[in-house]
Amino acid sequence: MVRGKFITFEGIDGAGKTTQIEALHRFLLDHGIEVVRTREPGGTPLGEKIRAMLLNDEMDVTAETLLFFASRAQHIRDVILPALERGAWVLSDRFTDATYAYQVGAKGYEAEYVLQLEAIVQKGFQPNKTVLFDLDPQTAARRLALSRTADRFETQDCDFFTRVRKAYLARAAASPERFFVLDAGQTPEAITAQLLDEAKGWL
Repeated sequence: MVRGKFITFEGIDGAGKTTQIEALHRFLLDHGIEVVRTREPGGTPLGEKIRAMLLNDEMDVTAETLLFFASRAQHIRDVILPALERGAWVLSDRFTDATYAYQVGAKGYEAEYVLQLEAIVQKGFQPNKTVLFDLDPQTAARRLALSRTADRFETQDCDFFTRVRKAYLARAAASPERFFVLDAGQTPEAITAQLLDEAKGWL
């Protein structure tokens, strides 16, 4: 059986990931590909309980980081790997790059601890491709203010998201074969066109 592909979507809050995940989902369905849509933290019943805690409860940064990986371990076992093994493509709104960008880049958590947890939980497993929506924090903040009530991560200041953005770009520079970086300051239509053009090469 042909193994599916694991595509992750990353970027600071307000970068417009959801619209583009929808576009890629439709594109893949049009090509006869089974698609599984998911998100992190979350994706499983346990993961969604953890998500609610992470987005709403104040906690120590170590506890927070461990919870992200606890959710991820269940997510990989119960959702991602089974879908890939039957040939489906998995589209995930965030994965480990987000944990690195937010916990290490923005909060100053020790990178070696995150890398150790990544090795324990993922055992070398990585996305086939990661789409990074790059956007300046000021633009992202304006978008968020118009769209929804912010959770405890989204209420951070622009300096916080500047650090997140810098960490994302560093992660992308370190793995250029995996990352596809998009300028998320463009119109949604322009972004979709570039994303789908890139996706043709993944088929």
